[in-house]
Amino acid sequence: MRSDNNSGISPEILQAIIDENNGDAEAYGRDDLTARSEAVLQSAFECEDLKAFNLISGTAANSLIIATLSPTFGAVFCHQDSHVNGDECGANEFQSGGAKLVPLKGRDGKITGSELEEAIDWFTIGEPHHSQPSMLSIAQSTEAGTVYSPDEIHDLSTVLKKHNLKLHMDGARFANAVAKIGCSPAEMTWKAGVDALSFGSTKNGTLGAEAAIFFNGCDDGSFIYRRMRSGHLLSKMRFVSAQIIAYLENDLWLKNATHANLMAEKLYQGVKNSDHIKFSFPVQSNVMFAEIEDQLREKLSTSGFQFYSKKNGDISTSRLVTAFNTSPELMDEFIEIVRALNNKPL
Repeated sequence: MRSDNNSGISPEILQAIIDENNGDAEAYGRDDLTARSEAVLQSAFECEDLKAFNLISGTAANSLIIATLSPTFGAVFCHQDSHVNGDECGANEFQSGGAKLVPLKGRDGKITGSELEEAIDWFTIGEPHHSQPSMLSIAQSTEAGTVYSPDEIHDLSTVLKKHNLKLHMDGARFANAVAKIGCSPAEMTWKAGVDALSFGSTKNGTLGAEAAIFFNGCDDGSFIYRRMRSGHLLSKMRFVSAQIIAYLENDLWLKNATHANLMAEKLYQGVKNSDHIKFSFPVQSNVMFAEIEDQLREKLSTSGFQFYSKKNGDISTSRLVTAFNTSPELMDEFIEIVRALNNKPL
């Protein structure tokens, strides 16, 4: 349960790669399958103006989108715990040529419109000593495992549009958010005011397939050159495109995400009343954070459960992640270990 990156690959994805492995095709995305993958994304998002650029790295998608939407002197607002701020080794500052990430505290991993407005107002427009506000990057689902509703996204967009700023969504676990809310991809993104999306699938059953998506054709600007310069223009892109098509066809992406979410909910419901484990945030996707008493953590560890833990003072918080192939039996085993200790002092 350390990460959904540790999971395997959906059989449908593997089969799509095998099926494409016959004969030759034009390299560097000039093949028919890559064109089809963009058309499939346009259909899924109900957006004919959508432009998609296939990649294999979520960090590449995030940093290259931010570099495209923000000037080098821009201020890019984000949550303090976001992946773009804490887990991408300065890629966003590097690819943008110096844009400044401005982390906001938020609550439960999410930023509010009022907090965003206050952060924007701190900067003086036209003042050469200040970075100039350019955009907001939010994660969906968030690093806390929580999910923005379309209304919450629209509220943020309203603030941004008032200041002529852009909205980027890091959708590494986009499918889990859509599965939780039950809305359409369009309602989660451009209809709510999102300008660009890092569309992730690697955590949800593909071998390695991401897409940088721009919902307004004019916004993609310099992206094709930035992708090449950064070393992310793939020669055999058709194999990434094949994954994206198979991922979206027959709603595999939602099937996988729904299962991962259900496994998380099953675990939560099974142990939420225990005195030995306390959840830090609302459980809304396949990522959970919990304070687990030391001896329970040791018992889980000796039973084969692995997860990341971080100590903050006297409190140790662990991240528990389910995946598209997490079995109900595994969740039952976790629950039974916790329940067995409920009536015993640790």
